[in-house]
Amino acid sequence: MSRFLDSKFSNLEPYVPGEQPKDREYIKLNANESPYPPTPAVLEALRSEAATALNLYPDAACRELAGLLAEQFGLGEGNVLLANGSDDILNFCFLAFCERGVVFPDVSYGFYEVFADLYHIDVLRPKMGAGLTIDPADYTGTGRCVVIANPNAQTGVALPLSAVEGIVKGSPESVVVVDEAYVDFGGETAVPLVGKYENVLVVRTFSKSASLAGARLGYAVGPEELIEDLKKLKYSTNPYSVNRLTLLAGEAALQDEAYFRACCDAIMANRALAAEGLRGLGCRLTESLANFLLVAAPGLSGAAYQAALREAGILVRYFDQPRIRDYQHRQPRGNAGAARCHAADSGKGECACGRQAWNA
Repeated sequence: MSRFLDSKFSNLEPYVPGEQPKDREYIKLNANESPYPPTPAVLEALRSEAATALNLYPDAACRELAGLLAEQFGLGEGNVLLANGSDDILNFCFLAFCERGVVFPDVSYGFYEVFADLYHIDVLRPKMGAGLTIDPADYTGTGRCVVIANPNAQTGVALPLSAVEGIVKGSPESVVVVDEAYVDFGGETAVPLVGKYENVLVVRTFSKSASLAGARLGYAVGPEELIEDLKKLKYSTNPYSVNRLTLLAGEAALQDEAYFRACCDAIMANRALAAEGLRGLGCRLTESLANFLLVAAPGLSGAAYQAALREAGILVRYFDQPRIRDYQHRQPRGNAGAARCHAADSGKGECACGRQAWNA
């Protein structure tokens, strides 16, 4: 740390991404990335004439992609805001809505704590219950901004939509931010609440289920007034945060619903297969509806388990936190169906959606 850094940041602990070592070939299960490439339509879009216009700024409003998303959800274009990954949107949320403090679970996405520290926001962190589950009553009527990852970003456990709606309805003076990075793997989206309540904001990403983690594309869905609040911050920092190539990739990915659904289905099938095998080995698991499993191995600490797997060339995520210290974050990458878009092998190199199959 230099002597020039403002003192208010001297104790800031930054977010630590999953490691990406290059010293050998690893099986990489530590970043919750999709094991599948983007739809071939994305690659076609990036080879199109439109991709050559990099001498021009992108559309700051991302109108075409925002329109496609709005149409998908049955909302207006004014209900959608695009940004440089969902973390960008979350950053704006902590800036915009947390003047009276924020509440999020004691076990959740690590960036929440970093954002709160960065902006000196008072934090309330209710303790999760048995099975690492959220009690909605802990988040109702607090007077603070509520931020919930659903499914939870460390446990994979999801609240039903009725429980999320209870929090929104019971907190009329607070914005409720629902982080849905993993919702496409079995959870219930809160987007239907946008037309019913003025205080709900849904944050989503193309990184996981659309296989576009490297493109950095996220979005918010909410009432127009909340979207306008976020736009103020986006346009006051970096209005061109979503580049032309990323917009092309997002538009192409969004229009290939068959491929999207096939990849999600394959990941869910592999999650079930991996969970069954790990439980058969005596491991403890949460009831994950995300694209990862939170696993505790019998007779091993979380740190020892991570070190042993790393030595074997397998990268998993370890969180040195009291509630989950003995658990590991890992993606299920079983072999049954994992190599196929539709988990279907016709023997002809094609999956059920007509796309060419690939090897995992």
